Amino acid sequence: MTTIYHNPRCSKSRATLALLSENGIDPKIVLYLESPPDTETLKSITEKLGCSMDKIIRKGEVLYKELGLSQSNFEEQDLRNMVSQNPILLERPIVVNGNKAAVGRPPENVLDIL
Repeated sequence: MTTIYHNPRCSKSRATLALLSENGIDPKIVLYLESPPDTETLKSITEKLGCSMDKIIRKGEVLYKELGLSQSNFEEQDLRNMVSQNPILLERPIVVNGNKAAVGRPPENVLDIL
């Protein structure tokens, strides 16, 4: 099962979803702003990506600065809690396919995990 954490207002997210469709994949679409991933899901995603939470947090968001995320060293669990409670901070789109994941920036990144 392929899953995309999708924001329909984001051009990269829309392009990634279209790329999946062009490759014959009908993914489960998670509108993560409406249904934020819980902390265990975020942990699983980072494990599949092979990175830490700070690599999938949108540092350009105003909320990133408001929460002081740029000035402090937070534990992974703290970052997972913040992103789960504030899903706008999650980089988009993220595609999960089995035990692999990729961030669709650029959208072609996801082809490596299909």
